[in-house]
Amino acid sequence: MLKQNKGKLIASSLLTLLPILAGLLVWDKFPERMTTHWGITGAPDGWSSVPFAVFAPPMLLLAVHWFCLWFTARDPGNQGRNKKPFGIVLWIVPVMSNLCSGMMYALALGAEFSISSIMVGAMGVLFAVIGNYLPKCKMNSTIGIKVPWAYTSEENWNATHRFSGRVWVIGGLAMVLAAFLPGELGILLMIIAMFVLAMIPIAYSYKYYKKQKANGETLTPLPKMGKAGGAASVLALVLVLVFVAVVLFVGEIDFVFREEYLLIDTNMYSDHILYYDVIEEVEYREGNVAGLRVGGYGSFRLLMGYFQNDEFGVYTRYTYYRPEACVVVTTSGKTLVLSGETADATQKIYNMLLEKTS
Repeated sequence: MLKQNKGKLIASSLLTLLPILAGLLVWDKFPERMTTHWGITGAPDGWSSVPFAVFAPPMLLLAVHWFCLWFTARDPGNQGRNKKPFGIVLWIVPVMSNLCSGMMYALALGAEFSISSIMVGAMGVLFAVIGNYLPKCKMNSTIGIKVPWAYTSEENWNATHRFSGRVWVIGGLAMVLAAFLPGELGILLMIIAMFVLAMIPIAYSYKYYKKQKANGETLTPLPKMGKAGGAASVLALVLVLVFVAVVLFVGEIDFVFREEYLLIDTNMYSDHILYYDVIEEVEYREGNVAGLRVGGYGSFRLLMGYFQNDEFGVYTRYTYYRPEACVVVTTSGKTLVLSGETADATQKIYNMLLEKTS
C-alpha cells in the first residue's frame, strides 16, 4: 500500500515538515522564548527556546506519521482496500503539524485569538471528517471502530461503522458549534462529546452482536494479522518499552538565571519562566515537599507540573524525584517548588534567588 502511495507519502511528509521552513523564514521575529503549551483554559503555562519550538514538534510528528502509515499498511485487512480511509491516515498528521505550529507562530508574533476555541473546532472537524469515511472502512485490524463484537461478523462491522459514521458527523458538527462558546465551557462540552462519541459505537456493536446471537446467526472469530502484523506488534511493543524507559529514568532540569528572570529549562516538560519582581518569599527546606500530581510530568527522575498538598493546595513544582532539599517560592499567592539534583545544587538555587530579589 505504501508503494502505491509513494507520491502521497513524500508530499505528506514534506507538508508535515513545512512549519520548519516557515519558522526559519520568520526566525528573527520570534521572541527569545516561545509559548509551547497552554492549559485547559487556553492560558499559556509552558515555554521553550526558538530552536526547540521550530524543529521539535514537526520532527516528532513526522516520526508519528511514518509509524502510523507503516503499521496501517502492514495490516493484511487493508491490502487492496480501505483506500479512502487510508487517505485520512495520510493527511491527519500533516494537517495537525501545520495547525499546531501555525497557532504557536502566530501567537509568538503578536496575534490574539482563543487557543481553546480553535482546538475545540479542529477536533469537531476531525470527528466529522472521520465519521464521513467510517462507512467506507472494510474490516481490518488498524482502522475503524475496533471493538470485539464488530469482528464477529462482516455484518456487525458494517452496521457499526455506518451507524457510527452518522453519529460522529453529527457529534463533530456539534463540537464545531461548541467552539463559539466561552473557553472553559467549550472545552468541557468537547470532553463530554468525545466520551459519548466513543461509547455509543461500543454499545451499538454489542447490542447488534447480542441480536445476532439471539437469532442463531453464525459468528466468526477475530481475524489474525499474520506474521507481518505480529512483527509490527513486536516492534511497536519494543518502541513503547524504550519510550517508557526514557520517560521514567531520563531527563534534566537546568536553572538559568537571566537578568530579569529565572529560566527553568527542561528537556522532558514545558519550560517555565519566573520573573524576580513577582517573587514575594523564598524559603529553603531540607528534604522533600510531599504532594500528589494532578497534572504534568512524573517519573523516577523528575517531578514537574501541577501538584497538590494540604499546605499549599495546588502548586507548581520543578524538582528531581525525592530531592534532598527544596526551594519554596511564593509569587502572588501561588507556590513554586524547585530543587537541584543534590542538596548543594538546591542551595545554589536558593542563594541566587536571594541575590536576585534582594
